[in-house]
Amino acid sequence: MDPQDDLLTALVSRESLARLHRYVSLLETWQKSQNLIGPSTRGDIRNRHVADSVQLLLLLPPGPCRILDIGSGAGFPGLPLAICRSDLSVYLVECSAKKASFLREALRITGTSGGRVLNMRAESLTPSLIGGVSDVIVSRAAAPLWRLLDLGSRTAGPATVYLLHKGQDVDAELTEATKYWRFEIIRHPSRVQNDSWILEVRHVTRAS
Repeated sequence: MDPQDDLLTALVSRESLARLHRYVSLLETWQKSQNLIGPSTRGDIRNRHVADSVQLLLLLPPGPCRILDIGSGAGFPGLPLAICRSDLSVYLVECSAKKASFLREALRITGTSGGRVLNMRAESLTPSLIGGVSDVIVSRAAAPLWRLLDLGSRTAGPATVYLLHKGQDVDAELTEATKYWRFEIIRHPSRVQNDSWILEVRHVTRAS
């Protein structure tokens, strides 16, 4: 069995796996007419996108929490998290109207009540739009680290945790981010992608 399949089986219930399958099927259909994901990953959506997103379940706090997904695109990583955990309130921020339409349809066909699509630019976010401060902010390949911390600051509180997918340029991004921000960080090796990381960022404040 593929390691990513082992990961999905270990973390996700049979019911959630079926809903994830409906999500992937919808994505494959829409991808024929819209560019929702990169061409090089079309043949491996389950591993390159779904399992990569679902691994965040290992780092999320227990119990209900409010999650903000910046630049959600085709829904990764926020939508799989909402599918797999019914106690999450996941806000999918996407400025493209076409991608936002896809996200709404994906929420509908998977019966995911814990997700909400915000068709807007992340620069316009406020806590009132998501019912309070973010408990967790996630993002996958949407912007450099320094920019994600800036965008996230609009809804972040002192206890907000960032869980951010990053690739082989992570060291350069960390160096750049320290010019503008102070933070504590844990680097978690990706369980799905070689030379990739999940950055767990806490206690973010602006550099003086």
